[in-house]
Amino acid sequence: MPFMPNLRISEAAALLGVSDDTVRRWVDQGRLPAVQDGGRMAVEGAALAAFAQELAESPEPGATTAASARNRMRGIVTRVVKDGVMAQVELQAGPFRVVSLMSREAADELGLEPGVIAVASIKSTHVVVEIPEA
Repeated sequence: MPFMPNLRISEAAALLGVSDDTVRRWVDQGRLPAVQDGGRMAVEGAALAAFAQELAESPEPGATTAASARNRMRGIVTRVVKDGVMAQVELQAGPFRVVSLMSREAADELGLEPGVIAVASIKSTHVVVEIPEA
C-alpha cells in the first residue's frame, strides 16, 4: 500500500493555488480537516485530494440570456448507451434524430435516460450542406 503523505499548510496552499492563510481559514471553518504532524498543522494527502475535487466542481450555470449556438432543438432522449468512459445519447427532436457522444460522467450528471426532455445545442465549424435530387 503506497504511503499517503501529510502536507504542510504551505504545500497544500501551493497545490490548490491559494494562500497559506486561505488554507488555514478553511481548516478553522472545518471545510478542510487538519492533523498534527510533528507539532505542525498538516493536511492528509487523501483529504486534500478530495477537497481539491470539491473545489473544482463547476457551479450551476443558471439560466442563460444568450448563447452563441444558433441550432437548439428540444426533444426527448430515446436511447443512451454507456461504457466505462463514454456515452452515446440519442435525442428525437421533431423529425430529426440527433446523436451526441459525451463522457459517461456528463451523461450521468445530466441524468440522461430514455424519456428525459433535453435540448440539443449544436455549434459546429464543420457542417455539410447537400442539395437533394429534384
